Amino acid sequence: MDDAVLEDRDGVLLSIEVTASAKSSLFPAGFNEWRKAIGCRVTAPAVDGKANKAVIGLISTTASVPTASVSIVAGLTSSQKEVRIAGVTKARISELLFSEAERT
Repeated sequence: MDDAVLEDRDGVLLSIEVTASAKSSLFPAGFNEWRKAIGCRVTAPAVDGKANKAVIGLISTTASVPTASVSIVAGLTSSQKEVRIAGVTKARISELLFSEAERT
C-alpha cells in the first residue's frame, strides 16, 4: 500500500480506486497492485457528486482529520482518484492505513 501514498509540501497524496454503490463503506478496502491504488468502497451512488462526498467523509474519518483537510485533486468523474490530505505526513497515513487494513 505504501506505493499509493506520496508526500508533498502540503500533505499526502493517495491514489485510490473507488467502488460506488457498495453494500458497505470501507477504507482501505484492499490494494490494487497493478494500478498501485488503495481500494475505497462507499455506499453512495456515483451520481451528482454523492460518491465523492462519501469518499471525502470516509477518508477524513479514517485519517482523523477534518473533512476540509481532504480533497479530490484528480479523477472527479473516474473511479481512479488522487486524494490530498493536508497537514499530515506519509508516516502517519501509512500507519493508519496499515492498522485499518489489519482490522479488516
